[in-house]
Amino acid sequence: MKFAFILDPLDGLKAYKDSSVAMMRVAAKRGHEVWAIQRGALTWRDGRVAARAQKLALGSEDQPWCGIEAEATLPLTAWDAVLMRQDPPFDFEYVAATWLLERAEAEGARIWNKPRAIRDHSEKVAIAEFPQFAPTTLIARDPADVHALIDELGDVILKPLDGMGGSSIFRVLKDDPNRNVIVETLTDFGARSIMAQRYLPAIAHGDKRILLIAGEPVPYCLARIPRPGESRGNLAAGGKGVA
Repeated sequence: MKFAFILDPLDGLKAYKDSSVAMMRVAAKRGHEVWAIQRGALTWRDGRVAARAQKLALGSEDQPWCGIEAEATLPLTAWDAVLMRQDPPFDFEYVAATWLLERAEAEGARIWNKPRAIRDHSEKVAIAEFPQFAPTTLIARDPADVHALIDELGDVILKPLDGMGGSSIFRVLKDDPNRNVIVETLTDFGARSIMAQRYLPAIAHGDKRILLIAGEPVPYCLARIPRPGESRGNLAAGGKGVA
């Protein structure tokens, strides 16, 4: 079979922990072709979605972890499966990619995950479906609402809704001298919605990611332990860990 993975730039992937790299390595070991597509290489013309792609040779080393065997521009229907593995930020270009992938689906391409599901199911806001399993959480854009939660809880995590990997995440205490500028910056003075959550001290021991396949948890998890000095920094909440 031929698989195409829509990925972040190849030289930026951390092969020792990236789940996409793990998937590609297993596919290659099983004799399948593995191709890589950059999101910016997607095009639509005359009713067909295509992309410039590179056929990869997968190695076991983490650096370099792959080589380029061939390059070609092909319609997305040329692959048996196209896997959308691009990380956020969830910006307009991300949305535009899901529109193009929907058109490719209509042409008969097999896309995972479904483009509409990726677009409609926010990685952060999805926890609103399971409030009973989440810490006290506020999603708001008015700085006054955010400050009210900080005053109420005394120790919170603030994060943008469109980030990933612990980027732009802050732990803010009630008496933090920088709380005003942090809230102003993250909300863009009330123009952008953010998430505020109760700080969970247990995050100091690391966060764990549970992987589900067909609704069943696999017997592995990814655990991330904060490095020294991060306990009150951007990774204090572990990004997705408190969600």
